[in-house]
Amino acid sequence: MAWEIVNVIAVAAFAFSGAIVALSERYDIFGVFILGLAPPFVGGIARNLFLQIDVVHVWEQGMFLYVALGTIAIVYFFPKSWVMFWDRWNVYLDAIGLSVFAVQGAMFALEADLPFGAVVFSAIITGVGGGVARDVLAQRRPMVLHKEIYAVWAMMAGVLLALGIIDYESTVQLYVLFGATAMFRLLSYHLNWHLMFRDLYRL
Repeated sequence: MAWEIVNVIAVAAFAFSGAIVALSERYDIFGVFILGLAPPFVGGIARNLFLQIDVVHVWEQGMFLYVALGTIAIVYFFPKSWVMFWDRWNVYLDAIGLSVFAVQGAMFALEADLPFGAVVFSAIITGVGGGVARDVLAQRRPMVLHKEIYAVWAMMAGVLLALGIIDYESTVQLYVLFGATAMFRLLSYHLNWHLMFRDLYRL
């Protein structure tokens, strides 16, 4: 039950994030709801498709769907000044969604008794899939393609759970993992941590 509350918070954060992006790009109400629903649900749908597991459709998400719809409806009536303010702070909302859904994805694979690779993959695709869908629909460069570290934190959450270093049956340990994943994601953003890369120049 305690972890379900965190899931509700993550759904609201990701829905909030998607709706804010849509409003900042001046989408109509239909676009706002589409972009609001994409972040909390696309990652899980993509995970199930890749793992060849039955997909739980958006309209079958029960309470989570109502939380997302309610959040989007509230955001839609925000004053324009609020929209621009929250768009600048979207990285925090995204960090919450990334960390919770990465942990959730790994737990899903563990409960299905899937192997190590599938657990890590499930953590990554569940964590980053929704954010990628949001950014692509908004015609923005997905955060996962930025220089600063993004998907690596979802992968690390998956590795820790897959190796049993974090016990997925312990709510306290799950909270610690969620907090650490979100914290490192934000640190990598603010301190400009990035993976090794090469700049390409035209000759």
